[in-house]
Amino acid sequence: MVPEAEVREVLDELQRLRARVPLLSGALAASTDGLVLAHDTPGVEAEGVAALTAAALGVSVRMTDATGRGGFRELLVRGDSGYIATYAAGSSAVLTLLAEDRINVGRLHLEGRRAGARIGELVDATLERPERPATATRAAPPRPTAAPGRTLPQRPT
Repeated sequence: MVPEAEVREVLDELQRLRARVPLLSGALAASTDGLVLAHDTPGVEAEGVAALTAAALGVSVRMTDATGRGGFRELLVRGDSGYIATYAAGSSAVLTLLAEDRINVGRLHLEGRRAGARIGELVDATLERPERPATATRAAPPRPTAAPGRTLPQRPT
């Protein structure tokens, strides 16, 4: 799981992306298995979009493998009212963008690829760190040792 500090950084990246590209109506970062990491998707159920993204990702990965096109990079779907674009974000996350029909698709790809790379760096760096214990444990104080030939005094029981 991604710690809260990194989730905040991912959300900040999504909000900066939406500020740079005014015709984006939503942005969502999710794990490849469909769990929401962060989202800025007003009026859209983020959990549902993340789950559908994971399903589309599964089909896309199989298509790229079956056709010898290499690893998954991006997916673009166009509907009557706009676009849904999904970009690889490192090794364990994806970025899904919702855009209005009037968007410049070249700009969508440019900004989506850049943001996906940044989000991927954040998420992958977090997952590569060794896990810290949930609670800090203190090491026991060192036990005194006896000089050779002497025994330590015993506490009466």
